[in-house]
Amino acid sequence: MNISRRSVLTTSLAAAAALGLAACGGNGPAKPIPEEGGPTAATLMLNWYPYGEHAALYYGVEKGIFKKHGIDLTIKAGQGSTKTVQAAGQDQVDFGWADTPALLANIDKGVKVKSIGVFLQTTPSAVQVFTDSGIMTPADLKGKTIAVSAGDAPTTTFPIFLKAAGLAESDVKQQNLDAAGKMAAMLSGKVDGLIGFAHDQGPTIAAKSGKDVTYLRYADAGVNFFSNGLVASDGFLDKNPDLATAMVAAVSESFEEAIKNPEEAAKAMDGKDPQIPAQEVVQEQWKQTIKLLSTANTEGKRPGANADEDWTSTIKTLADAGLIESAGEISKYFNAAFAPK
Repeated sequence: MNISRRSVLTTSLAAAAALGLAACGGNGPAKPIPEEGGPTAATLMLNWYPYGEHAALYYGVEKGIFKKHGIDLTIKAGQGSTKTVQAAGQDQVDFGWADTPALLANIDKGVKVKSIGVFLQTTPSAVQVFTDSGIMTPADLKGKTIAVSAGDAPTTTFPIFLKAAGLAESDVKQQNLDAAGKMAAMLSGKVDGLIGFAHDQGPTIAAKSGKDVTYLRYADAGVNFFSNGLVASDGFLDKNPDLATAMVAAVSESFEEAIKNPEEAAKAMDGKDPQIPAQEVVQEQWKQTIKLLSTANTEGKRPGANADEDWTSTIKTLADAGLIESAGEISKYFNAAFAPK
């Protein structure tokens, strides 16, 4: 879907007319009209420094998919989903790529932002251990020490995972460390494993150690909730609906093409950021990401197509875990108007 000059002009004029009512409406800027026939410039802030999960986004830029949809996209590194959600809510960037638990928590705190499509619909949250550790099932975690990061979604929902696996929270010792500290502790043998995203830390640890990693996935224990996807401020969406629709469509198509060409997609990240992992790690991270892109409710649908049942389940799980105060309506967190066709 190309963003027509007429559509952008209409949106811009509407925004200009609303300037005198800014105190009552959203604060997102209308995007400027591009040169005749040219794409609209847009920015996307990632949830973290680039890693394999983001291969589809870079591939879409490289293959001209975003420009085909009328978007000249600039991808920026992030420093955590909370900061990305807040940056989008303050219109410091046009779009964010952020974890759904962070999105919901910030909306509850008053940040005026919405999801416009979750792409990682099966949580990557997992306990990660070396395969030679002898820990093969959740039951084997009893008496073990696991590195966690207090406040993040995998750690906050860990008690729910343990309960689903028939364990008490006291059965496992938790050592609180930051992201880098968790991996260092596991690599040095100071902990028996760590909690994190299976498509992120796991391939990195395997590459650094030369050892196989086993994943005890929350979803395999019946604990699932949405992870990363597109977000934007309410005001921006009000003033730029055509751009938001085109963005979701472009990201969806980029994911489709990257699934077909995983090695090419991983190579599209080469040289784009000094923090990007080695190519073999990026490829494994992307292959692991592909497994996370749907649920039983969205199997066979386009990437980024969300089901109400999954939103309801996600909201309930995060409320039960205490990440949000109460289970609000889906529309509080998700604007379904921009779903991929």
